[in-house]
Amino acid sequence: MDYLERIRQARVYDVAERTPLQRAPQLSERLGCEVWLKREDQQRTFSFKLRGAYNKISGLDEQQRARGVIAVSAGNHAQGVALAASRLNLDAVIVMPRTTPPIKVNAVRALGGNIVLEGDDYDAASRYALDKAEAEQRIFVHPYDDPDVIAGQGTIAVEICEQCATLPDAVFIPVGGGGLLAGMGTWLRHAAPDTRVVGVEPVDAPSMARALEADERVCLKQVGLFADGAAVRQVGEETFRLARECVDEVILVSIDEICAAIKDIFEETRVLVEPAGALAVAGIKRYVQSHATAGQTLVAINSGANINFDRLRHVSERSELGEGHEGIFAVTIPEQPGSFRRFCEAVGDHSISEFNYRYADSRDAQIFVGIKFRNAEAEKPDWVAHLQECGYSVQDLSDNETAKLHLRYLVGGHTSSDQREILYRFEFPERPGALLDFLSSMGQNWNISLFHYRNHGSAYGRVLVGMQVPEDEMDALRSFLETLGYQYYEETGNAACQAFLGQMERGA
Repeated sequence: MDYLERIRQARVYDVAERTPLQRAPQLSERLGCEVWLKREDQQRTFSFKLRGAYNKISGLDEQQRARGVIAVSAGNHAQGVALAASRLNLDAVIVMPRTTPPIKVNAVRALGGNIVLEGDDYDAASRYALDKAEAEQRIFVHPYDDPDVIAGQGTIAVEICEQCATLPDAVFIPVGGGGLLAGMGTWLRHAAPDTRVVGVEPVDAPSMARALEADERVCLKQVGLFADGAAVRQVGEETFRLARECVDEVILVSIDEICAAIKDIFEETRVLVEPAGALAVAGIKRYVQSHATAGQTLVAINSGANINFDRLRHVSERSELGEGHEGIFAVTIPEQPGSFRRFCEAVGDHSISEFNYRYADSRDAQIFVGIKFRNAEAEKPDWVAHLQECGYSVQDLSDNETAKLHLRYLVGGHTSSDQREILYRFEFPERPGALLDFLSSMGQNWNISLFHYRNHGSAYGRVLVGMQVPEDEMDALRSFLETLGYQYYEETGNAACQAFLGQMERGA
């Protein structure tokens, strides 16, 4: 009852907005239930964190305020503390790891925080902040394991209960240290006892899931950093105590599923949330796969939108896999003219999203290929079986993290062939079947020694091709290229191509 009263009296609206609860029509139709998004990404700091920070700081007495506050954070909590301290005219020191991206440092500085960059990671920065708090007698504002912070985050649940025409069947809450889950879960267990409280964590940072399984807090040896807003090795002591009483289950989601959820939210709202901000939507999609949810009302917390721009490429690459619309494979094909075209014919009506190849020897060719599916889970087994019937060796790499992160970009290297190689870059209108049309147009006159293609969803496909062409056939090649009708550029003399793709010196 103490927490319910704390949540009722939480002073958050001096800085926080009562954010909308917005229906997601596309997700609702696709999943067969009513999906609603609680838009905490619309807060002034683009995150829910200012609720707890302000509630904590505004509750300090005059003597405590005079001592100033200190916090450690690499992102959203730092902005919340800086904004709260600025509004209340307090001196605030924000300790951030030296590795914090400039966009986040600048955001905190713009809100009036005095920034100290210390340590190469959060743990090192945290140790420094705690030492500094003790030495200077500052009030340490914990990012999650504090009753006032927990109560401030709990106000989101109050708003949801007031905004829903009928109480939701389940609310999905992203989990880092557990402050948001503990605060919201405590209120929902009281005000909506039939509503399921579902935490969502990255599969590589399952600190709350492991703690609930063990019935005690555990400290993970390491956590993944993609969803950095939820990358916590150990949940808070108080947040865990509350979670044990109010959480029905915790769902774990993959990086690919998080990326797909970012895309889903963008298509619904035209807002790009950060990876931790998309956890709840990813959790809903996984929950629907294993629960009877037809017609149910499911609410996801869009917890933050402080995404680094340089992550968007990675998100775009991985979202197709997370949606089940793409699979990646290693396929062995014969090393002979026409093999690429015959393989594309065997692929059938599935579009090829990626094709990487480099000549190695005269026997077999190993290619890295991406294939588009409408529903990969349903279609992949039959597609793989079909290729195997056609005589191809196929290995599914869709769940191979090393392949997705690294190998797809490392397929290649120098050629060891003694035959002369010419490099060309082509552009052609992108459409289903465009790659097969391109290969069919290329004919079988010259052996292809290198091939790189990636469909990025643009209007034009771009291919880098290496061909083994004798000197006396160069005029025939140039005449042939003019008849293709594609824009092309010779890259044989490109310094970068010579350095990374050119012929190896003998003995190298």
